[in-house]
Amino acid sequence: MNKNKKRFENRSKDYSGSREFKVNKDCELLEFLLETLKDQSRNSVKSLLSNHRVSIDGAPISQFNFKLCKGDTVIISKTPVRQKARSNLPIIFENNEMLVINKPSGLLSIASDKEKGSTAYRIVTDYVQQKDKHNRIYVVHRIDEDTSGVLMFVKNQKLQEALQDKWNDLVSLRGYYAIVDGILKEKSGTITSYLKKNAQNMMYSSKKKGDGQYSVTHYKVIAEEGNYSLLDVHIDSGRKNQIRVHLGDVGHHIIGDDKYGNPTNPIKRLGLHAYELDIRHPLTGKELKFKAPVPKEFFTLFPKVKI
Repeated sequence: MNKNKKRFENRSKDYSGSREFKVNKDCELLEFLLETLKDQSRNSVKSLLSNHRVSIDGAPISQFNFKLCKGDTVIISKTPVRQKARSNLPIIFENNEMLVINKPSGLLSIASDKEKGSTAYRIVTDYVQQKDKHNRIYVVHRIDEDTSGVLMFVKNQKLQEALQDKWNDLVSLRGYYAIVDGILKEKSGTITSYLKKNAQNMMYSSKKKGDGQYSVTHYKVIAEEGNYSLLDVHIDSGRKNQIRVHLGDVGHHIIGDDKYGNPTNPIKRLGLHAYELDIRHPLTGKELKFKAPVPKEFFTLFPKVKI
């Protein structure tokens, strides 16, 4: 394998006319494109940028010297992808290192195989680049598309790496409110299992030790109305769809979750909200607490609850 092939992973995927390439070494965007698109001239590659056909994980970028990081996905589209002005971003907290939002239900955290443009990452990137076109953000965690609530991004790679290296050790609380069908016999408890993915990209529980990722979910019933229960849920591990699978395991699916069950859908969205994230800054040791207000839809079922 030659030197350039070691630097870049040049296998592309085609999604609806777009091509995507994975970055496996820190570098500048133009450098990456020239090495990756060897069949195109330098001017042709530059025109992809000037015509707004290049995006990073779904966020459009046109700067030649934009800094790419290992793990980024560069997407080349057939048509221009324009930045959008962001004036109503639901920001919970922002400083020169971090930006935390209250992600709406129905919005992906980052790009997926099927959706590249409409993501929290894209929206936040557009926002920070309104201030300086060289600004960028970094993903440190994610929450499910249909879950609302606290979602953190950071503004430099050093902090991203420090957070990701010891995420579970740094996070002291991941709090969620969940509305489920039915009245739970046990008003509080802990659910454990090994979670793994099947061929349909669905998560499921196994009780066999080591058969998947060990996952721990704690819950407490805080209100009951009719045939619905409102739970305060804390997780020790942040696996994909963990809360949805675990509550289904005890026979009480989250309302609106037709992916893992067939519950009712009285509020026309998934009844899961990430209301709090408490974390220790990995470089300063400062304890940080971020909270997202409870969606108003939750109070249509529990109008007397004070949360």
